[in-house]
Amino acid sequence: MTTGFFHRALVATDAAIAAALHADAFAALGERGWTEREIAELLQAPGVDGLLLQDGGADVGFALCRVAANEAELLTIVVRPDGRRRGVGRTLLDLVVALAQARGARHLFLEVGADNPAALALYRGKGFQPIGRRQAYYRRPDRPAADAVVMRLALD
Repeated sequence: MTTGFFHRALVATDAAIAAALHADAFAALGERGWTEREIAELLQAPGVDGLLLQDGGADVGFALCRVAANEAELLTIVVRPDGRRRGVGRTLLDLVVALAQARGARHLFLEVGADNPAALALYRGKGFQPIGRRQAYYRRPDRPAADAVVMRLALD
């Protein structure tokens, strides 16, 4: 098990850090990363919280979550490519679950590409259940569009 992780709030002034992480992580999947402006605007939106995860002082991933009333949505979870398979994603997901519970959410929702087996395994391993599908939701420039699997985790 990897140790040494440290997390802190991700705030709008960290948007450049988050955008660089997002670009690196999603380029490997053939997807466009979110821009600094998009991330900054999300972080300033009501109910949105961000978490930045570091390992030995290096930024290795982040997550964005929105809580409204008693529901939460994982907006994105990002793991730097060289941080994969080291517990970064699982740690971020655990932190998001704890955050959503602390904010009073009873369910946590997310969408994930049906063609992303690593992410699907992570979410299923945490107890998320598929509840729907969005056909051809993720447009990819170099391959066919992928369905989004909508998943839910009961937090109570």
